[in-house]
Amino acid sequence: MTPIPNGRACRNVDVVGLWCALGYAALAFLARGPGEPDLPAFFLLVAWTSLPVFGLYLYCQGRGEAVPLGRLIFWAVVFRICGLAGGPIYEDDFYRYLWDGYRFATTGTPYGAVPEAFFSAPGVPAIFHGILDRINYPELPTIYAPVTQVVFLLAYWLKPGSVVALQAILILVDLVTIALLLRLAPAGNVMLYAWCPLVVKEVAFTAHPDGIGVCLLLAATVLSQKHRWRSAAVCLGVAAGAKIFALALVPLVLVGAGFGYWILFVVTLGTLYMPFALQGGTDIASLLVVAREWEFNSAAFGVLTTVLQPFGAKIVLGLLCAAFWGHYYFRYSRTGAREVPRGDWLYGIFLMASPVINPWYLLWLLPFAAITPSVSAWTASVAVFLAYVTGLNLIDGALQPYQQPAWVRPLEFGMILLALAYDLFRQRSTGIGHRI
Repeated sequence: MTPIPNGRACRNVDVVGLWCALGYAALAFLARGPGEPDLPAFFLLVAWTSLPVFGLYLYCQGRGEAVPLGRLIFWAVVFRICGLAGGPIYEDDFYRYLWDGYRFATTGTPYGAVPEAFFSAPGVPAIFHGILDRINYPELPTIYAPVTQVVFLLAYWLKPGSVVALQAILILVDLVTIALLLRLAPAGNVMLYAWCPLVVKEVAFTAHPDGIGVCLLLAATVLSQKHRWRSAAVCLGVAAGAKIFALALVPLVLVGAGFGYWILFVVTLGTLYMPFALQGGTDIASLLVVAREWEFNSAAFGVLTTVLQPFGAKIVLGLLCAAFWGHYYFRYSRTGAREVPRGDWLYGIFLMASPVINPWYLLWLLPFAAITPSVSAWTASVAVFLAYVTGLNLIDGALQPYQQPAWVRPLEFGMILLALAYDLFRQRSTGIGHRI
């Protein structure tokens, strides 16, 4: 039986919510200032807004107190309004989103032509000339998938060249994600996601669009739990059409479905890509460039490349990930797929093997870590902010813009591995699984 929130629980939630809101308001103030916030101030605010939430969760769990749903949602909205008021920090990817929205609206496709081809092109509005000048890797076509592009187009229709319009849409999508999570986990667990600084920063402040695919993936999961396979298959197709990451969970969500629903998934995904492919371009070409050439903040890949060539390291890690996925799929399918797939495990393994670990990639992992909380996942949600310690943000001429000091990765992944060791030890000693 679900416990009913009492007055003390409501007061505790409000105190922590107000405390965190002050932290996000301070971050919004810093975001509005000239330049980027100082890293020490940023990390202080990350601690300010994360540690009390973890403490509140443990307190409520220990006393068996329920988190009041209304207050959970209220403060989650307040935090995201702070992000909307503050705007992007430590990121410039949103310039590409705004440009893609403009190209989609004016030509019918954001794919094909590279941004640098328009640096001196006549007819480009002045506001988009300013955006063009700030796009990263303007020599590459866009890397963002069709469903994400539709959201960029919608933001353009609301207000051309406005990151606030895009932030507002993504905040609404994230609130839907929270509502879906409440169908899969108790409110106390969902608080870990809804009040997570990484989620607030990457979605509300910085407008990273990964939350679109995550929301659709959770929707498919909820639908599959009710055996509504047709709707689940369509949602999965649209989720994969938002970002390729969704493919990792597609077979697990559809494990109990008939073959026809797999066909429906493929048809849905193909339908999303077909109009752009017929016009001569999709995101696949740039995805291949990233997979082949990019490396940033990697964990196992960075270690393995000290003894192997990058291609060899990718092969080894790819095989290990495939073996883990296959082992998990075999065990999961034998259970009758009664539980939600462990997306925290699957995305966690994938990210630890990936050549690129950007902080917002954890948006795919954290909803599943709310369903089955673990110390390692929520430690990672804080530790991964160290990825922002780069030459660019340190204003250190001795480092390349996206180069990290030598101490960053040992500290970042050392914290995560220590937390993982604790999870494994606790699982062995208590048999209760990977839970905080």
